[in-house]
Amino acid sequence: MGSFGRLARVVSYLLLFLAIGCQPATQTAAIPEGKLTTAANAQTNLSTYELAGNVTPVLDPSIIRQDNTYYLFSTDVLGTAPAKNLPIRCSDDHLNWRVCGSVFDQIPAWVQKEVPGVLGLWAPDISFFNGLYHVYYTASTLYSQRSVIGLATNTTLDPTDPKYKWADAGEVIASSPGDDFNALDPNIMVDDRGGVWMSFGSYWSGIKQLQIDPQTGRPLPGAIRSSLAERPEVPDDPIEGASLVKHGSYYFLFVSVDYCCRSSYVDDNYKEIVGRSTSPGGPFLDMTGTPLLEGGGTILLQAQGEWNAPGGGTAYLDRQTGDAILVFHALKLTDKGTQYLWLKHIDWQNDWPVLK
Repeated sequence: MGSFGRLARVVSYLLLFLAIGCQPATQTAAIPEGKLTTAANAQTNLSTYELAGNVTPVLDPSIIRQDNTYYLFSTDVLGTAPAKNLPIRCSDDHLNWRVCGSVFDQIPAWVQKEVPGVLGLWAPDISFFNGLYHVYYTASTLYSQRSVIGLATNTTLDPTDPKYKWADAGEVIASSPGDDFNALDPNIMVDDRGGVWMSFGSYWSGIKQLQIDPQTGRPLPGAIRSSLAERPEVPDDPIEGASLVKHGSYYFLFVSVDYCCRSSYVDDNYKEIVGRSTSPGGPFLDMTGTPLLEGGGTILLQAQGEWNAPGGGTAYLDRQTGDAILVFHALKLTDKGTQYLWLKHIDWQNDWPVLK
């Protein structure tokens, strides 16, 4: 069940996109499961859609700024444009978006060898450290724990720069049947001292973390895999898509929880939660003090009106401008359940994130 994570979403959304769009735009109640609690503003975040341009289909977005341009990376959606692997979108104002390339023209040969039957790459994460842009990406097959996290690097994100070229650095982390984790959904956080931390994981025993060597982009020798968040009281441990940032004295862990890929998109109850800690390795607590390792979490986003199953989010804090952003996707019930890119600016109240 663990690969309900990203590939299940890709396959099921493709089927929805192509086959069952005639379903009525009705919605079942999104009831919090386990020990989740709701932030005061969680019901009022999806009332107005402001983005334009190439904003759909977008899944599992990750964003960064270089110079005056924002670059957004997302999961492959089979059979839709742009058809290459790990599509890239650009914007000068993070409102109007256009396609500006992809990381790969085709799935790397090593991925096809390590994960037979792989159909696409997904859940890319973009970060910058050690003078390079790093895109960590994942590959798996439906319901499988045979998953890999790979890495590609570039000196620039500007496709008009003569130095622009993605170099695939190969496998970084892998999981196999029997492991207590699934190697999905990487996310990088660079701390104030230059330490690099990767959060990852989907279903199984939840969200994990490893410290990364800034020079190699791979786990530090002897690095110990730790646990950050879990849903122990909910069937299948539905938690994935972690994103870690630091603001003020706290580290904030954003995570997607519950079910994204039911047979009918109107029944999905995917949502985005958050917890915080004074350490990048936790323990992370929600606003009530409940540990995320015990199923806690404060809900920031959940279904509202014509928008269902918001999640797959990545938080981005721009150190130069001070801007804080959460990018995610949500399903538009009045558009056959199509997945749209969303972007929300983050304010901070009482040392907690609040979405504008």
